[in-house]
Amino acid sequence: MPERYRSIIDVHVILERGDEILLLERQGTGYGDGMFHLPSGHLEQGESVTDGAAREAREEVGVRIDPSDLRLAAVVHHCRQPDLARLGMFFATGPSNTISYPAAGINAYLTGTPLALHGWG
Repeated sequence: MPERYRSIIDVHVILERGDEILLLERQGTGYGDGMFHLPSGHLEQGESVTDGAAREAREEVGVRIDPSDLRLAAVVHHCRQPDLARLGMFFATGPSNTISYPAAGINAYLTGTPLALHGWG
């Protein structure tokens, strides 16, 4: 009998804030170093996809997410080479635990706005 098909399951977390998402620059991994990627990783044995996504967000960027707050955004079946396929589960969430004052400064920086008013009416 032929061996059953198996695929690596990756979990990716799309951390949203308005119309922006968090990307990380990969370094020292041997795969895509110097390029941008979402917080992500491989599913561990016995772990649900939402638990794995929450764990990866905590490990990679220190963001704690309740797995029940994740919503499935996309599934990508990826074939990098003929004998190695991956199933990528992309989950989205909008963490809202940033203090609004520094969040306004971060948003101003990201949008190229040199002066932002916060809390003035």
